[in-house]
Amino acid sequence: MATVNEYEIKKQICDIGKRIYNRGMVAANDGNISVKLNDHEFLCTPTGVSKGFMTPEYICKVDEKGNVIQANAGFKPSSEIKMHMRVYEKRPDVKSVVHAHPMYATSFAIAGIPLTQPIMPEAVIALGCVPIAEYGCPSTEEIPDAVEKYLPYFDAVLLANHGALTYSDSLLAAYMKMESVEFYAQLLYQSRVLGGPKEFTPEQVEQLYEIRRKFGMKGKHPANVCLNVKDGKPSCHGCGGNCHKSAQGDDSALVAEITKRVMEQLGK
Repeated sequence: MATVNEYEIKKQICDIGKRIYNRGMVAANDGNISVKLNDHEFLCTPTGVSKGFMTPEYICKVDEKGNVIQANAGFKPSSEIKMHMRVYEKRPDVKSVVHAHPMYATSFAIAGIPLTQPIMPEAVIALGCVPIAEYGCPSTEEIPDAVEKYLPYFDAVLLANHGALTYSDSLLAAYMKMESVEFYAQLLYQSRVLGGPKEFTPEQVEQLYEIRRKFGMKGKHPANVCLNVKDGKPSCHGCGGNCHKSAQGDDSALVAEITKRVMEQLGK
């Protein structure tokens, strides 16, 4: 049964790889995906192959230190596996990690602009803020070290001059977060071209956060605890310091229904 499950997960990784590639979130051999099987076994995409053309035999199995447990001839784990393992180490709730280079989100990462403007209910509820982790040289410990300090507070991070990283309690949820990050970034970019987005007020943001809390959504989010507030800086999304209140995290299946209710409450 375990072998069947693993094979099915490998097929799912390949399917998500195709989706990422077909949506233009990666070029050539860019990007990587991993799934946690248990505390000591992880499946991951190999280095040097296009994520849009993988089949299950491409997928590698590694341990918690990134050492190869099983890999077919000609394949070896992604060179970014250190980054994935740091996420799993610091976030026991995470079961999957996705790294890609989506065009708009990566453009913000290159420009040094975090995704923090509250412009649509879905983004505020599902993502909160998306900070930028400082630049690190790929395949070294620099990127894991840069990402680590954001892991307790966020489920998505931009990587300076590099791309985006999302993670969640399932492969599908981690991928959906990547879609959400890119959609948020594209809307923010295009609204700036049109003269600048109209942001929610701090009161409206707190209202969205409170609805998130009521739905008990899993994950980490500024509605739980804001990194800026802890540092004595202005809080994320201009929420007036209320984003340190206790809460539960994020579930993509709930976002549509939540958004409908939110828009009704906002009088839209």
